[in-house]
Amino acid sequence: MKVLILYFSPTGNTAKMAKVIEERFVEVGCEVTMADMTSYVSRQEEIDLTPYEAVLFGAPVHVRRAPRVMREWLRTLNGRGKKCSTYFTYGGFGVHPTHYSTRQILEEQNFRVVSSAEFLSVHTFNLGGWMAMEGRPDERDFAVAKEYVDKTYARFINEDEDLLGELEKTEYPEELLDAAEASRFKILTQLPTRGGQECGMCLECEKVCPTGAIKAESGEADKGRCIACLACVANCPEQALEINDMSESWPLKLKKENATEESLNELESSIYL
Repeated sequence: MKVLILYFSPTGNTAKMAKVIEERFVEVGCEVTMADMTSYVSRQEEIDLTPYEAVLFGAPVHVRRAPRVMREWLRTLNGRGKKCSTYFTYGGFGVHPTHYSTRQILEEQNFRVVSSAEFLSVHTFNLGGWMAMEGRPDERDFAVAKEYVDKTYARFINEDEDLLGELEKTEYPEELLDAAEASRFKILTQLPTRGGQECGMCLECEKVCPTGAIKAESGEADKGRCIACLACVANCPEQALEINDMSESWPLKLKKENATEESLNELESSIYL
């Protein structure tokens, strides 16, 4: 069976899980192709799904949904009845209704969704001083990923003929979720910047940016394009890009969520069938 894994991974968490998932699919006898859809350029190219019998989509959770640019890109695809699965990485807060809303999009695009999964991963805002899910994903999450592949593969080959069952929905309208997504900028108050300092101009920040927001020459992110994914910060080999210190907002976030670092780390990755 030929399987295609398409993932969006600004800071590397979703890519890390893609590798674990790929290895397990290979172990069960699949031929696997992976494609990183993070960069703006990658999503301008047409994806030919014809050679593949099944597709996996991976993405982080941005305020209870897949990132906006990923949602928009999914709406350009035509599944032509192919079976697919989704998986998400998140930093311990507010995962639902990501599974439900993404399945809705994929079904509208003529995919048949057989399963989904979520994996605990270090939070993007740890780059600014948060301490959410340090050290994740770890062996616990990798074990769940392997189980996820086994159960998903069984559905891909019709050993298990079921499709994905009921998922947690939300009463929040899309407009409210859109506003919540914008709330990331209440925490990230200083967009990525070099602060006037020089760098080696490797252009990696421009290559990985999902929206073309960062320009290496100016060393500044465009407020109108930036989605606060911090791909440029995470991937800069010189660590030349800076954001504001978010450490003061971390205890406030824990209080709001009625959580502790210990309780967060006790959370487990999950599979949905």
